[in-house]
Amino acid sequence: MKNRIVSCLVVILCLAGGLQADTRWVGTQSNLWSDPANWSNGLPNADQKVIFASATAPECILDIVGAQAKQLAVGDNSGGRLRLTAGTLSVVDWTIVGYAQSNAGEQAGHLVVEGGTLNCQARLYLGFQGEGDLTVDHDGVVNVYNQAAGIGQEKTGNGNLYLKGGTMNLWAGGSSLNLYTGKAHVDFSGGTLTFTNTSQNRDNINRAITDRIITAYDGAGKVIVDTTSKAGRIVLTGLHPFQPVPMDSSRVSAGAVELQWTLPDPCQPGKPVLVDVYFGTSPDFPVGGSLLTPQIISKKGVSSTVVQTLPKTRYYWAVDTYYGNVTDPVFGPIFSFVADNLVPTVTVGEDVISWLKNGTAQVALNGIVTDDGFLKPYTVNWSVVSAPAGATAVLANAKVNNTAVTLNATGEYVLKLEANDGEYTGSDTLTINVYKDSCEAAKAVPGYQPLPGDLNGDCIVNNADLAILQSNWLKCNALDCNDVN
Repeated sequence: MKNRIVSCLVVILCLAGGLQADTRWVGTQSNLWSDPANWSNGLPNADQKVIFASATAPECILDIVGAQAKQLAVGDNSGGRLRLTAGTLSVVDWTIVGYAQSNAGEQAGHLVVEGGTLNCQARLYLGFQGEGDLTVDHDGVVNVYNQAAGIGQEKTGNGNLYLKGGTMNLWAGGSSLNLYTGKAHVDFSGGTLTFTNTSQNRDNINRAITDRIITAYDGAGKVIVDTTSKAGRIVLTGLHPFQPVPMDSSRVSAGAVELQWTLPDPCQPGKPVLVDVYFGTSPDFPVGGSLLTPQIISKKGVSSTVVQTLPKTRYYWAVDTYYGNVTDPVFGPIFSFVADNLVPTVTVGEDVISWLKNGTAQVALNGIVTDDGFLKPYTVNWSVVSAPAGATAVLANAKVNNTAVTLNATGEYVLKLEANDGEYTGSDTLTINVYKDSCEAAKAVPGYQPLPGDLNGDCIVNNADLAILQSNWLKCNALDCNDVN
C-alpha cells in the first residue's frame, strides 16, 4: 500500500492536581462520544478528567457540539484513540496525548482532528512521558490558548504533530511551540500552523527546520515560513517539490479542474521523466491503482491533465515518477482537494479619510466581488456596522457593488459589503474616518508633514502666518537672551 504520511500529534498537558469522578472511554455500546453508556462514569463534563487508556476499546468519534472536559488524557498507559469529525470539544485544563507509555508503537495515544474544533484552554503537550500523535486534517481546527504547546516533554516522551490539512493556531498566551528533550517531530503535508510573530519564535522555528525536527512531506518538501501575510502572526505550511495545483488540501470550484505538477529533473539528460497519475475519491492508493483510485495517466511525460469533479466531494490524487532506474516507479505523496461552490471573495479597498463640507461628507464606495458562478448570480448588500453616537450614514443604493454613502458627523464609521451566492456569504469591511475639515483630514494621513511657515497649523502659508512671525520678531526665549528693548 502506498500511504500518505499521517501521524497524530501528541498533546501533553502538565498535571495540575487530581480530579474526582474521572470518566474513562470504554466504548461498550458504540464509538460515539454522545452515548453515556460508552463511559465509565457518565458523559464527560467540564469538571471531569477524561481518559482514553485502552488499546482494545474502539476509536471514539466526537459527534456533538459543546463537548467539554476539565483534563484530557489520550494514551494514558495503554493506548487510546479519539477522532473529531465535527462538533466542538473544549478542554479547560491540560490536554495530553501520549501520557505515560513510552515506545508504545501502535498502542500509542492517537488524536485526529479532521473536522470540527478542538479548543485547548491551557497546556497542550504531545508525548509527555509516553508516545502520542496528533493529526490535523481536512477542515479540522485546533486552538491553543493561554499556555504554550509542547512536544516531547520528558526524556521518554515521543510526540508527533502531522498537519495534513486544516489549521492549528497557537494564540496569545499559548503563542509558542516548545520542542523538549524527548523525541519531537512536526511534518506538514497540506495543513497550516500559526503563532505569534516574535524573534524567539522565529529563531526556534528556523533552528528546528535546520535540525529537521520540522519537515514537510516527510522530509521531501520545503517548510514555508510566512511572516507577512497575517499581521503579527507566523504561518507555517509545506510545499512538495511537485508544487501541486490545486494546492494540497485546498478548495476549488467544482467542474473541470486542471491537475498540474512540476516534473523533477531526469537522471539521464535528454530522457524525459514519465509519470503515472491516479485520481479518485478514496485516500487508499494500492500499488497499481484500484477501482476507487483509478489510474488516469500511464507512463507519459506530461505535467498536467484535466479531470471532472462534483460539488461537495473530496478528491485524492498522486503522481508516480519513472526516472529510468531500477527503483522505478517512485511513489509520490497523495494530495487532496475539495471540489465545491466557492465562497465569494469581496474586496472594498483601503480605509478612507474624509471631511465635512457644508455639514456632510460623501464617500464613493467601490466593491469588487469575485465568484465562481457555480450557483445563481450573487447578490450584494452594504450595511453600516458602526457609527459615532447620534450620527447617520445614508447609503445611496445598498444593493450594488459601487455606490455612495453620506455621513453627517465627524468620527469613525465602519461599513460592510456582503456577497451571497445562495449558499455562502463573503464579506469585507471598510473604515471611514471623517474630520471637521480638509486640513484636519490631511493631518490624519500617515506621513503628514506640515508646511514650513504654517505657523497656525491651518495647512496654508499666508498673511496670518506672517502676522504671527512679525509679532514675535526678535523675541528670544533662550536662557542667555539679551533684552533687545
